[in-house]
Amino acid sequence: MAYVLIVDDDADFAQTVAMVLREEGYETRVETDTDAVRGHLQERLPNALILDVMFPENSSNGFELAREIGKVYPQLPVLMLTAVNDELPLEFGEKDINRNWLPVSGFLPKPVDFRVLKETLLRLLS
Repeated sequence: MAYVLIVDDDADFAQTVAMVLREEGYETRVETDTDAVRGHLQERLPNALILDVMFPENSSNGFELAREIGKVYPQLPVLMLTAVNDELPLEFGEKDINRNWLPVSGFLPKPVDFRVLKETLLRLLS
């Protein structure tokens, strides 16, 4: 069973994602604070991480965390799941993924189609 860490400041949304993934047989954990994630990764490395971009303390905290994770755990699949494009006119997406600036494995917009999320996660874990 794959272990997925979900990092999002919207606890209700994160718990919904966790519930959907548990129904598919994944083990999940939700973190709403990016500082807690750093410690958790040292305790137990997940098979994949689902990460939001915008957090109350810093609207680009997810990008910064993705860069940190990419340096320390380059093998860890990170899926950005965010509404950043609804909040800011930046149009982030798959085209922006690169090793230095946005070292993630995938990018999905919110609201998320849970079927697409499950398919994407399965592909990242294969």
